Amino acid sequence: MKYRSRREFVRSLGIGAAALPFLSNLPSLCFAGNSQRKQRLVVIFSPNGVVKKTFWPDEMGENFDLKESLQPLEPFRDQLLILKGVHDKVKGDGDSHMRGIGCLLTGTELYPGNIQGGSHTPAGWSSGLSIDQEIKAYLQQRPESRTRFGTLEFGVAVPEVADTWTRMVYAGPNQPIAPIDNPYQMFNKLYGRMKDQAMLRSLLDDVREDLEKVSSKLSEADRRLLEEHAQFVRQTERDLQQNREEETIHAMPPLELGVEDRNDSMPKISKMQIDMMVNSFVNDFARIGTLQYTRSVGGAKMSWLGIERGHHSLSHEPNSDEAAQQQLTKINHWYAEQVAYLAQRLRETPEPGGQGSLLDNTTIVWTNELGEGNSHTLNNIPFVLVGGGLNFKMNRALDLGGVAHNRLLMSLAQGFGHDLERFGNPDFCGDGPLEIS
Repeated sequence: MKYRSRREFVRSLGIGAAALPFLSNLPSLCFAGNSQRKQRLVVIFSPNGVVKKTFWPDEMGENFDLKESLQPLEPFRDQLLILKGVHDKVKGDGDSHMRGIGCLLTGTELYPGNIQGGSHTPAGWSSGLSIDQEIKAYLQQRPESRTRFGTLEFGVAVPEVADTWTRMVYAGPNQPIAPIDNPYQMFNKLYGRMKDQAMLRSLLDDVREDLEKVSSKLSEADRRLLEEHAQFVRQTERDLQQNREEETIHAMPPLELGVEDRNDSMPKISKMQIDMMVNSFVNDFARIGTLQYTRSVGGAKMSWLGIERGHHSLSHEPNSDEAAQQQLTKINHWYAEQVAYLAQRLRETPEPGGQGSLLDNTTIVWTNELGEGNSHTLNNIPFVLVGGGLNFKMNRALDLGGVAHNRLLMSLAQGFGHDLERFGNPDFCGDGPLEIS
């Protein structure tokens, strides 16, 4: 039976509105979206540069080698593009960490301000919008690509302070957007507005029952997708239960509890946020996502890797300190594992309505605010791309010889059909988008 509207469908099955976000992108239902290909972009940020000798391939081109830092991405070689020789040439106020993250997606200078960093001049927020928001505006003005949120900003262990080091996404000049690094807050944003976890548990009960009601109305492929949604709901319930038990058994002062959870729970929160992002793409809540790990000058202590020193402190050690280089390599290897986990989740998830997997229609861009931590260079900013969303020619490593990163940002927009003549500081846009398609 075909229904003329979502309201009519809901009325016919007697399901609650809370279940609609889980159902809105299933092709079996008459209110599913159109069949046009859904292109997506995810930008992942990790801080403090890379270890050059364990990150960059010795051999470029199609026969590139993957060093230790990038080994987790080996299963995705056929959809991998490594870009060396991309420089952040934006100058002006602020230290390299501040300009590195504040100019990373905006391609333009920071405003003068009173946030002091390092030995450089103080600075404020970025003076332009970021490329993800530029692409969002382009997609949202078209009915066929408009989504509920446009973009979603995820975070993992981002400090609860508002300064230049903690923001890479900008809605416009002087308009930073804070990432959401609490998975339950993101769940609330996506699937409802609950006042507390008790209300969330009640909502999950209702949603689970409603998903069971609608299952018989769907195709076999859509039932599989719906079962993934149901598993997602059940896992969220288990996490809430565990969280409540831990609060009872391990009662601690709120400030101390926040610090410990934010650092030591990074692996678990990372997985939860990635699963949430994939789920949001299945439901077509957004076509653009960002995932920010810690912040520029991020000082996470990755004890789960056997590393007790903070990341930022380690990154200042000289290249001759082999022990520090090995630990930094382990850290970047862990970040590569997070990228690989997202890529795998996207690859194993079919695109609703056909057209391959989510990874076939999504491009992941993993990047950093620095090329190298101890030199604080903004040259050779690492850009590692995974997936087929923007129709770039993949399965290769390129040394682009020092091009301005503004041109790569323009290429990301061009991949969506948004042909920008300039983006950010026009001084670095003269040669147009990069030839990487």
